[in-house]
Amino acid sequence: MAVNVVESKEWYLAGYAAEGVPTTDHLTLRSVPLSLSLDSIPDAYVAVQLLFISVDPYLRTRMSGQEDGLYFPQFSLNQVITAFGVGRVMRSKDEKYSEGDIVLNAFFPVAEYCVVPSSVLIRKIDPEAGIPLPEYLSCLGVPGFAAWVGIEVLGEAKPGSNAFISAAAGGVGMVAGQLAKLKGCRVIGSTGSDAKVRLVKEEFGYDDAFNYNKEVDFDATLSKMMCRYFPNGIDIYLENVGGKMLEAVLNHVNPHARIPVCGMISQYNQIWTEREGVRNLLNIVGKEVRMEGFLVGSYLDRFADFTVEMEGYLKQGKISSKIKIYEGIQNFAESLGSLFSSSNFGKVVIEVNKPR
Repeated sequence: MAVNVVESKEWYLAGYAAEGVPTTDHLTLRSVPLSLSLDSIPDAYVAVQLLFISVDPYLRTRMSGQEDGLYFPQFSLNQVITAFGVGRVMRSKDEKYSEGDIVLNAFFPVAEYCVVPSSVLIRKIDPEAGIPLPEYLSCLGVPGFAAWVGIEVLGEAKPGSNAFISAAAGGVGMVAGQLAKLKGCRVIGSTGSDAKVRLVKEEFGYDDAFNYNKEVDFDATLSKMMCRYFPNGIDIYLENVGGKMLEAVLNHVNPHARIPVCGMISQYNQIWTEREGVRNLLNIVGKEVRMEGFLVGSYLDRFADFTVEMEGYLKQGKISSKIKIYEGIQNFAESLGSLFSSSNFGKVVIEVNKPR
């Protein structure tokens, strides 16, 4: 007999966190009854059981309560948090979707079950394609797409280019470095531990990397590394960190370098008046550097191109990822906090319900 009512656990924002990492003082887990009967589902809606939820740094920027030019609006208090996710259709009032379909959505609630408009679903996933479902939130998800836009579209990577990737062992960085290598670039990166340095070099093919937590002068560190790997300077810098790292890079970029700005995670946990300034932005003028912030939503017309290319790389074993899976919806707050710790490796995902 089909289940018609479930108790669904969901996370909502109980209070804004202006500074620091949001905790269970700000995030609260509650249970709500949810009807899954066809009679209760509106036309053109589907009932979905969440399988995997993506935990990404941008979520933190929506919990500060500060509208200070950040790229997404703030979550409303007492409302469920939303995130990128993979789910299974349980009931459908849309002929395009059937029970059992695996679907991808950018704005699933961080919950065990939900009823959503079918119009918000991005695509169906073929579970027989030979690609693990968490990869649709990693290499084939927002991090992979952000890396692809940054390296291929805005970075214009080509053989012989010198690419520097900050947050190299994170969800975006690990893909970006591999993409740059596939395009024929020399690649170095920065990351937060010696173990992560080994990871990006041994598993992701970086030419070299350094642990920024062991360095007191990023400018001097880059100078030393570039003598060996980038004697002609940096052509592409995928910016994920901001602050002192960006300032150091601007001293080493080549004329007409490209700096795609994906994020600045070092600044997310501070109010804007206390964030680090960058003193040498004038270098952008003298070297005619193109520094461009971007949102992946502005490049959805390229998503099909990205998917074809990335699926090919995955099936051929040319790109791999490191995915940290937290089991159970109850671990959302902990998993979010891990993004701002040097202990985190790769892409963070929550397994909400076991795939069949």
